Amino acid sequence: MKRKIALFAAAVIAAMSFALGGCGGTKNEKTTVRLCEVTHSIFYAPMYVAINNGYMSDYGIDIELSNGGGADKVMTALTSKSADIGLMGPEATIYCQAQGQKDYPVIFGQLTKRDGSFLVAKAADPDFEWTKLRGKHVLAGRVGGVPAMTMQYVVNKAGLDEKTDLKFNTDVAFNMMAPVFESDDSVDYTTMFEPTASEFAASGKGFIVASVGEAGGEIPYTSFSASKSYLEKNPELVKNFLRAIIKGYGFIKDNTPEKVAESLEPSFSGTSRESLAAAVKSYTKIDAWCSTPLFTEEAYIKLQEVMENAGFLDARVTYTGAVDNSFVNAVLESKK
Repeated sequence: MKRKIALFAAAVIAAMSFALGGCGGTKNEKTTVRLCEVTHSIFYAPMYVAINNGYMSDYGIDIELSNGGGADKVMTALTSKSADIGLMGPEATIYCQAQGQKDYPVIFGQLTKRDGSFLVAKAADPDFEWTKLRGKHVLAGRVGGVPAMTMQYVVNKAGLDEKTDLKFNTDVAFNMMAPVFESDDSVDYTTMFEPTASEFAASGKGFIVASVGEAGGEIPYTSFSASKSYLEKNPELVKNFLRAIIKGYGFIKDNTPEKVAESLEPSFSGTSRESLAAAVKSYTKIDAWCSTPLFTEEAYIKLQEVMENAGFLDARVTYTGAVDNSFVNAVLESKK
């Protein structure tokens, strides 16, 4: 198990050699925040709404958004100082803290509270049950990442052993899972975020048969992290960032999926408004988003249980060491 954590750390170190420097500063009296996301998905809709509806700008923030293409790459961007804030699975922060980094990353807000991926099959199956994965080839996500660990949790919950009862493939990079699923006839199932899942279904390339998040239950799936030094130097900026995120969620809660889709369009120019609305409906149905960014201790314990079940955590990292809720609490207190 220590070897698995070491492999993750090695991936971060190796990726750092490719990290690009960023630019900070201010624009028109706004502060630029370099935000690196783990992937680009409607799963993070409150964040895109906060950007596109001008909420970030209203709070004096100019977002410079980049796609890291994996939690290890996002963590590399944070540790190399080429990003200010990272949106990724909280497991990456726990891994880095377990390695004893000096200016370690800290989780300061949660965005999603369950797995946002959907299980996509090569054939339609309206009567799908998780036990049907027995003997099948499944693309589960990157080894050591929350998507793969949550998928393993769901498979184990169905009474299957991921090592012996199916081909549980964690060797394919996250951004390559859809192309491999489409091109490799040996693959029976894959997990996909929206809007990719709905686009595959609409084109007949695949069929959505289940929600991993619905089956797995609540878990802190995606969170915002920043280095300890960045949080110490920019407390008001971080609080305003969270205020904009909360406002973004409020807009989704108070409006129809079609109206939300309009706000999402600038972030998904190649996706139809109908597909965007369908994806919003899917995520609303499974209650994917947090109403506030508060990262609770109960959720943190559940996450570490999932990590232990997957064999990726030798010793637990303390909640107070990994999570700083002071910014969220200050924002929520100011709203009373």
